[in-house]
Amino acid sequence: MYQTYCLMEEGRGYTKIKGRWTVMKQTLLDYTEGRNAPLPDGPWSMYQRWEDLMCMHIPVEPQALLPHVPEALELDIYDGYAWISIFSFNVRNMQLRGLPKFPYAHKFLELNVRTYVRHQNIPGIYFFSLDAAKIIPVIGARSGSLPYFKAGMKAAKKNGWIHFSSHRQHDASAYFKGRYKSVSEPEKPLLGTLDYWLLERYYLFNTVKGAVVHIGIHHLPWQPAQASVVYENGGIDSLMPGDIEGEPVRAHYVEALDVIFWPVKYS
Repeated sequence: MYQTYCLMEEGRGYTKIKGRWTVMKQTLLDYTEGRNAPLPDGPWSMYQRWEDLMCMHIPVEPQALLPHVPEALELDIYDGYAWISIFSFNVRNMQLRGLPKFPYAHKFLELNVRTYVRHQNIPGIYFFSLDAAKIIPVIGARSGSLPYFKAGMKAAKKNGWIHFSSHRQHDASAYFKGRYKSVSEPEKPLLGTLDYWLLERYYLFNTVKGAVVHIGIHHLPWQPAQASVVYENGGIDSLMPGDIEGEPVRAHYVEALDVIFWPVKYS
């Protein structure tokens, strides 16, 4: 078990409609302070709201991780280590631009495992896996080159903790089970710190038949709050690529973050 530390950004760019907070997308686009990568070209294509987000960060030896990252991408390093992060959260209000929310697929739980890369000197994220609780988002994301998997997932709030579990449908050995809660006020990471390096990423990279593809995203700057996290060690190891093992040394909590996505593009 391990106890440790993420973020939220709320109030700026929101308007209350029918008792719920929704983001004013254009206001969000107008606020680009803090981006460390250019805003993607063309119109955005999808919006999501992430709630009750937990992220844990695991340092690993770069040489151990290199075989699991496409050669076309440069493994990003901080203080001599590569990093693997596990994110769990609740997707809300997912919708494609110009369309209403999907009746079934606009909300679902997600768990993803990522590392940090660069392409053409732009910092970004490379996903090892993304588990989702509903099949329609899985099918849609796979068509966009992301390695999504259907999983049985549950989340519940009890006594101040968020209890979260995930078991991959076609690989029962890949799972996560734990609980987490915020234990501090959110604080914006300073440029150059590990928290800033881990969180301020605005491109998702992958390769298709050797060609690099990317998905641009945008959101307000992260403001991590420290979190306390208790988890099953076996679940962490089951999500790591290959036979890599590791222990989180940092974690974060986010109450809510509004995110917009651009279509998949080839670099």
